[in-house]
Amino acid sequence: MWASWIPVLCLGICLLLPPEPVGSEGAVPIAITCSTRGLDIRKEKADVLCPGGCPLEEFSVFGHIVYASVSSICGAAVHRGVIGNSGGPVRIYSLPGRENYSSVVANGIQSQTLSRWSASFTVTKGKSGTQEATGQAVSTAHPATGKRLKKTPEKKTGNKDCKADIAFLIDGSFNIGQRRFNLQKNFVGKVALMLGIGTEGPHVGLVQASEHPKIEFYLKNFTSAKDVLFAIKEVGFRGGNSNTGKALKHTAQKFFTADTGARKGIPKVVVVFIDGWPSDDIEEAGIVAREFGVNVFIVSVAKPIPEELGMVQDVAFVDKAVCRNNGFFSYHMPNWFGTTKYVKPLVQKLCTHEQMMCSKTCYNSVNIAFLIDGSSSVGESNFRLMLEFVSNIAKTFEISDIGAKIAAVQFTYDQRTEFSFTDYSTKENVLAVIRNIRYMSGGTATGDAISFTVRNVFGPMRDSPNKNFLVIVTDGQSYDDVRGPAAAAHDAGITIFSVGVAWAPLDDLKDMASKPKESHAFFTREFTGLEPIVSDVIRGICRDFLESQQ
Repeated sequence: MWASWIPVLCLGICLLLPPEPVGSEGAVPIAITCSTRGLDIRKEKADVLCPGGCPLEEFSVFGHIVYASVSSICGAAVHRGVIGNSGGPVRIYSLPGRENYSSVVANGIQSQTLSRWSASFTVTKGKSGTQEATGQAVSTAHPATGKRLKKTPEKKTGNKDCKADIAFLIDGSFNIGQRRFNLQKNFVGKVALMLGIGTEGPHVGLVQASEHPKIEFYLKNFTSAKDVLFAIKEVGFRGGNSNTGKALKHTAQKFFTADTGARKGIPKVVVVFIDGWPSDDIEEAGIVAREFGVNVFIVSVAKPIPEELGMVQDVAFVDKAVCRNNGFFSYHMPNWFGTTKYVKPLVQKLCTHEQMMCSKTCYNSVNIAFLIDGSSSVGESNFRLMLEFVSNIAKTFEISDIGAKIAAVQFTYDQRTEFSFTDYSTKENVLAVIRNIRYMSGGTATGDAISFTVRNVFGPMRDSPNKNFLVIVTDGQSYDDVRGPAAAAHDAGITIFSVGVAWAPLDDLKDMASKPKESHAFFTREFTGLEPIVSDVIRGICRDFLESQQ
C-alpha cells in the first residue's frame, strides 16, 4: 500500500515524491553506467547503483535538482550531492517535462541550460543492496535474468572531414504555421544526421526565430546525432512575426562563444530557414554576422509570388544576408514536401570548409614560415631571443589542421627544416618545437635559404587555400645573392617580411622584402629590439591578408 505523498524537496515549489511501498526495502538496485540517462529508466521510481571513478568532465547534465531526462543519472547524483565520485546507490524519480532547465556549478560539475524537454527526473540517496556496480549499461529498469547487459556506447568522433560549428536558425513564425514547422524540423533532423555529428566532427545547435529569438540548445549540449534528433523533436512552435533579422543578429553575437561550445579555428555557420520572407530588416544582421566571422547560409522555401512582393520589405533579402552573394550560400526549396533529395547537396555545402569565406581571417587562414639565421655571428643567447621573437608572432595565430599553419627553417651555409607546415597542428606543439630548436652556427647564405624554403616548405602547400608569408630574421650580410631568390618567392605568391639585426645591410633587407618596402622591412641595432617589431609584423600580415581578399 502507498501512504499519502510527502514533500521531500523544495526549491520555490515543493516536489511531492511517493513514499516507500511496503516490502520495498529488500529491492536490489540496478547497476548502471556513468552515461546511463534518465530516459533509459522507464519507471516512475527506481533504485540504481552508480559505478565509481566516472570522469566528471564527461557527465552530461541539464538542470539543477530537477534534471532533463536526457541527463546522466550518475552525473545528476554527483551534481546534487547525493553521491561522491566513488559512486553508490541512487534513487531516481520520474517527473513531468518542463521549460528552462537552469545551469548551476555544483560538486565539480557544470550543469547546462536547456530550454525545454518532455520529461524530467530528480534523485535522492538510494538504499544499499547486494549487487555491485559493474559498469555495464542497462536499457530498461528490468534487465532479463541471465542476459548479457549492454555495453556503454562509446562517444563517436564524427565526420572529421566536416569540421564546423553550425547553428540551425529555424522559422517559428505564424508565416510557417504548426504543420510546416514540423516538416521543417524533420528536414533539419535529416541534415543533422547526414552531417556526421561527433566529438571531432561537426557540432550543431538550434535557434528559433519568431517574435523574439530563442536559443533552443547550444553547440556544447549534444555531440551525438541521436541526442540532437531528440532535442530537435522536443522544440515547440512559438508563433509570432518572422523577425529573422533580429534572430540572426542575436545568433551571431551570442551563440558562438567558448562558454557555449564554439571551437577555435573551426568555421562558424548559421543556416537560416525562411518560409516566405522576413518581417524585419535582415541586411544589418548579415553585416553583423560577417563582422563576427560567421558564414550565413539562407535556405528559402516558398519564395513570395509576384502578388506578394509589395508586402516584402526588401526583395533582395537573400543576397544581402548571405556571407557572399556568389550563389554558394543560398539554397532554395519549392516547399516542405519531398525534401529528402535536398539534404545531401546542402550537407555538401556545409562541409566544404575552404568555401567558408566569412570564417577566413588573417589569424586562421595564413601559412607563415620563419627563416632563422643560425650563423656564428648570432651567438647562443641572441639566438634564443630570435626564437622568442618567432614564438611571439606564431602564438597570435589560430593554429589547427584547417587553420593557420607554421613552419621554420634555420640556415647558415646549409639549411635545416626544423618543422614543416604539416608536422604540427596545435599551437602548444608548435611553440614547444620552436623553444627546442638547436643553434647551428656557421656562415650566412640567405639567398640559398630563401630558394630552399620556397621549394621544400611552400612547394608542398601550393594547393593550400591559405595566403603564404615568409618572415626572414638575420643579423648579417649574405655571402650570396638575395635579390633573385626573393623575386622568385614574390612571383610564387609569397609575401616576405625581412627583419634585420645588428650588421644586417639595409639594402639586403629591402631587396628581400615585398612591396611597399617600408612596411615589409624592419631593422634594429640590438637583439632586444626584436620585441617591439612583433606587433608590426602581425599587423602587416593582417593588412596584406585583408587586401588580398578584396
